[in-house]
Amino acid sequence: MLPWLRLAAQCQGIFAAAIVCLACTVQAEETPWYLPPGVVDAGWPSVRGVHHDAHSPEVNLAESWPEEGPPVLWTRELGQGYSAFVAAGDRVYTQAQNLQGQSVYCLEARTGKTVWSHWYDWPYELAGVYPGPRATPALSRGRLVFAGPSGLIGCLDARTGRELWSRNVVVEFQGEGGTGFGYACSPTIVEDLVLLPVGGPQASLVALSLIDGKTVWSAGNRPASYSPVLPIVRQGQLLVVGYLENALVLHDMRTGELLHELELSQGYDEHSAWPIYREPYLWLSAPFQSGSQLLEIPAEGNPQAALRSVWRSRALSNDVLSSVLVQDQLYGFDLFDPQAKTQRPSRGKFRCLDFLTGQERWEQGSGRPHRSNNETSGEIGQAGIVVADGKLILLNEQGDLILLRVNPEHCEILARSAVLTGELTWTPPILHRGCVYLRNHYRALSVFVGKPEFLSADQSTLKLSEIPQPRYFDWAGRVLSVEPEYAFDLPSRAWFCNWLLWSSGLLLASLLLALIPAFSVRSVSRKSIWIVGYRSLAFVAGALGTTWLSHWTGDFVFTWPVCLYVAFEPILARVQLCSGGKRAGWLDRIPVLCYLGLSVFYFLLCRRLGLLFEWAFLAGPLGALPFGLWESRVMKETFSGILCSIVLKLLAYTCFFASGVLVLWLRY
Repeated sequence: MLPWLRLAAQCQGIFAAAIVCLACTVQAEETPWYLPPGVVDAGWPSVRGVHHDAHSPEVNLAESWPEEGPPVLWTRELGQGYSAFVAAGDRVYTQAQNLQGQSVYCLEARTGKTVWSHWYDWPYELAGVYPGPRATPALSRGRLVFAGPSGLIGCLDARTGRELWSRNVVVEFQGEGGTGFGYACSPTIVEDLVLLPVGGPQASLVALSLIDGKTVWSAGNRPASYSPVLPIVRQGQLLVVGYLENALVLHDMRTGELLHELELSQGYDEHSAWPIYREPYLWLSAPFQSGSQLLEIPAEGNPQAALRSVWRSRALSNDVLSSVLVQDQLYGFDLFDPQAKTQRPSRGKFRCLDFLTGQERWEQGSGRPHRSNNETSGEIGQAGIVVADGKLILLNEQGDLILLRVNPEHCEILARSAVLTGELTWTPPILHRGCVYLRNHYRALSVFVGKPEFLSADQSTLKLSEIPQPRYFDWAGRVLSVEPEYAFDLPSRAWFCNWLLWSSGLLLASLLLALIPAFSVRSVSRKSIWIVGYRSLAFVAGALGTTWLSHWTGDFVFTWPVCLYVAFEPILARVQLCSGGKRAGWLDRIPVLCYLGLSVFYFLLCRRLGLLFEWAFLAGPLGALPFGLWESRVMKETFSGILCSIVLKLLAYTCFFASGVLVLWLRY
């Protein structure tokens, strides 16, 4: 070979080697510590991550945490709501509400500072049992799609927060089924389609254009529920799964054509948990102690074939927080209560099942109600789950962040810290760049869960002990010795009659017992002693009756309306005095203020204890007015006058009670 050719070949080899080295260097520089080589940082674009299965490709998670807990990057007040975070790059997004209304928030992932916020609606159930937005926004192609409890769907520029389009799908498509607790389905984005369950005529499922929000297709006539649309692939065909109120449906993603439909139930039902798919199998779970089942989806080109049942089990009932599939096992919380409780941590066990057989591998927990996180029971409880690096990251209802190793043989807890206590939370965690992002109704925070050596030296952190951590205490377990099993069902007529009989009995017993001291003194003071004694006895009996009578009878007995009625009586007395020509003074306003204060306390207590219908007895004064005003005119200095007063009081209370029942029957 000529010398100049040899030199050229050597230079070419050196140049090629340099290119390879440079490429390797660039690749090494481009691969962050939290991802395996060659994996693109896709963030966490939806409530269940990139593939809608709660799996993250991230690695280098810590094997345990120090005794004081993992380092906290930031914490801030955010507002009410159940929306989880989504993340892309150096930003995270969520929805929340305050007194001014509902908003979408964009925060700096590293500091938690607000980049922008977008107001979209007034507050939803601000003082209700389930306040704030339910759905989690979704990210795709620089756009953020959100859903509000009213059914409003909006699309924002993820960088600036500018609104690109919006429409109310519940109103436009006359949606039914998934609206009783407010629209809660997180948008699912696949390419240029925004997929939503709506439950309207010819609109069980709806596909909107991500670009302009226009309808691409709508199909089906089934009422919706609360589970988002799950996109799947069966032998190359793109399908969407709709887990509706009474049926499971599969539609062609491109055209909306209904391919398969499976009847699940009749009447009211609720499905919030995500289905889990591994071709060709689809796993479903439901509340009301329904358990779970595995189905096989027929092959492409055979729409006439039915979905085949592989197994069905009473185990692993899911409600508001979903299970995950890791390798060949399912991990999740088996809910023993009919539905997740708002007033206490839900009763059940954390289980591991074989995906293909339904056989249990292990369980953790006692299944008994866990009354307070002041107790150190060690139970996992109902929890949202993220899968990453051979581990499960869980945030349970009580705000404990728990790290489990994926292990089908036994439950292996690596670490546990109370990070977000004081209020039950159903918001699942997300994992983004080595940090988990968490929230409840009051606070949001970011916790670093990577290996300590990867925590940036210039990143300021907090210890959990430096964050105000109110402890959750289950007052319902102390006040309600027996709970209504189905809190969302209107009390039956038998229950209403039972409550009226018991509460009227307490009222009558108080009236009669108060006669003993009243008739032991001269007649001048008899009336005052009787009234004060009766009201004191009745108020205490009504307040304690719900706890004691429920425990004694083994059934839920509600006697608190007695307290409301007794507190309302002084108002009637003041009205009677003023109607006689006496001018109202500031003393006449005291009974009104006391009653209003008691009403607010009563409402908040019912809300805190998950008594969803008992607020209606606040309408009682309207019904009690006729007999109550009549009773206030009766002279009570004689025995016959007192006897007449007792009869009228019982009639007034019966009307007081009936007014609350009537409001419920008219409303529901």
